[in-house]
Amino acid sequence: MSKHSRKLAKLVDTSPKEETAILVALIHQNETEKLVQDHLDELAFLTETLGAKAIHRFTQRMDKPDTRSFVGTGKLEEIKAYVEYFDVDMVIFDEDLSPSQVKILENELKIKVYDRSMLILDIFLNRAQTAQAKTQVELARFQYLLPRLTRMWTHLERQRGGTATRGGAGEKEIETDKRDIRRKIDILKDKLKKIEKQGQTQRKGRQGIVRVALVGYTNVGKSTLMNLLTKENILAENKLFATVDSTVRKVVLENIPFLISDTVGFIRKLPTHLIESFKSTLSEIEEADLLVHVVDIAHPGFEDQIAVVNQTLRELGAGDKPMIMVFNKIDIAPKMPSEEELMEMSEFEVEEANFIDFEKLKVSYAKKSAINPVFMAAGDGTNIDELRKTIIEEVKKIHKKMYPHYLEDEVVDFSQYSDEE
Repeated sequence: MSKHSRKLAKLVDTSPKEETAILVALIHQNETEKLVQDHLDELAFLTETLGAKAIHRFTQRMDKPDTRSFVGTGKLEEIKAYVEYFDVDMVIFDEDLSPSQVKILENELKIKVYDRSMLILDIFLNRAQTAQAKTQVELARFQYLLPRLTRMWTHLERQRGGTATRGGAGEKEIETDKRDIRRKIDILKDKLKKIEKQGQTQRKGRQGIVRVALVGYTNVGKSTLMNLLTKENILAENKLFATVDSTVRKVVLENIPFLISDTVGFIRKLPTHLIESFKSTLSEIEEADLLVHVVDIAHPGFEDQIAVVNQTLRELGAGDKPMIMVFNKIDIAPKMPSEEELMEMSEFEVEEANFIDFEKLKVSYAKKSAINPVFMAAGDGTNIDELRKTIIEEVKKIHKKMYPHYLEDEVVDFSQYSDEE
């Protein structure tokens, strides 16, 4: 081996190893294997967003989880054998685990165990940018972690400084960490109160101007759409929860000013602690006059995602607000072919392609709302003018209620409304 080759080999040996994970899900009664695999696809994407690689999946058909091991003794032995043979770093469950289940699983598997909520909380912690978002996520994470603290999670991984090692630490260290967490929870609660008081003052300054909020499932293209509408450069990545912090901008269309906010994306089984801690951020949705619900129409489960978003909006008390449905990513969605093209395809090919009839969908959603849906592609700007037109039409209606004689016999000074982060 040459000197150069030896140096290269040494660099490879000392480079950080990508953590590996196995994913685990139950197949409940009335659930299909395909549905659960779709859920595991999302879990794999979440795992990738955290920075780990999902290398295998385990499913177990059970009506309800085993109270001790979640998956049952036989399946746990199967998982344990795989973990030991392939030297896996972590196991991630697609549901929440009780504190006792976490303890039993980590004692058996000797590696870190993530449940769905802890995985999402850690992703949020990595993605948060503002002081408010960081404080909210840290508080939610500590509250969730406290009853689940085990040897694998000692010293809070030195404040996310690295993954806990196999074997962990002793009971005394765990008790020390629990006291430390309780103290940090109190500090974070006080800090959040001060931040929220500042936020309330900011929101009072926005009274008298129409507020529009972009909502939707995570990774549907809200930030890309926000960039198009505001002509600004807001982070837009093909990752789950690329946006954790709310971003508010002022837009003026046809001499009508309004505020538009890009909010955190929703997801199936969003942790309760997270919703509770993010209430002040989610107030952008609660206080909005108009919602723009962005949907990734290219996603095979887009209708399920719509249902998740609508349910979350109802839980926030925002389910009855005026809403524009925006079906995004039409450029990559399997659009219904022409009759001539269908004639050349077999019945099996048509069924497998899962084509979307845009016209049929448009009629269906137009019946559900007084506002016609918009079909567009934020990636290349297709139909962005149609969306702008729809937004300004609805904003005008709301604005006219606020200022019936605006642009007729009086001028309203909006200079006080500066752009906000």
